[in-house]
Amino acid sequence: MNIILGITGSIAAYKAADLANTLTKQGHSVYAVMTDAAQKFITPLTLQTLTKNPVYTDMFAAEKPEEVAHIALAQKADLVIIAPASADFIAKAAAGIADDMLTTVMLPLKKGTPIILCPAMNTFMYDNPVTQRNLAALVSLGYKIVEPREALLACGVTGRGALADLDTILDAVKNNTP
Repeated sequence: MNIILGITGSIAAYKAADLANTLTKQGHSVYAVMTDAAQKFITPLTLQTLTKNPVYTDMFAAEKPEEVAHIALAQKADLVIIAPASADFIAKAAAGIADDMLTTVMLPLKKGTPIILCPAMNTFMYDNPVTQRNLAALVSLGYKIVEPREALLACGVTGRGALADLDTILDAVKNNTP
């Protein structure tokens, strides 16, 4: 199965390496797409090494001039996982904004492509009514949400906002496989 793994700017971005590695070992072809903010937490080289596939970071890079990268990538996707999904990405996705490689890949997905969103952020950001409204809008569009855990967060606050455990995310993949 071809899986797009979207990684956004959250301290939990380092956990995407474990997810990418596990999915690859399960026999999936994983294509990581990273926002600029994600690259502040983890490097594309880490994900490229684990997935054995190119990592997409720039919507204007023309690695294969014969194709439009965001369209070709979206059309090959059997499943999309955004882990971690930041408040910024969630807001952009809910509004249909396409201003980076990841948000641009989301719009031309084939109809019915399962999308699993794994939020990870400060508890106050997660509980904010705007974030909750954006999540509800995405659920109404068919996105599946893997709820964050309650934990001591990097900011020192205890609350909901920690990225779901790897096993929970893998269960969501198994349950949403086309």
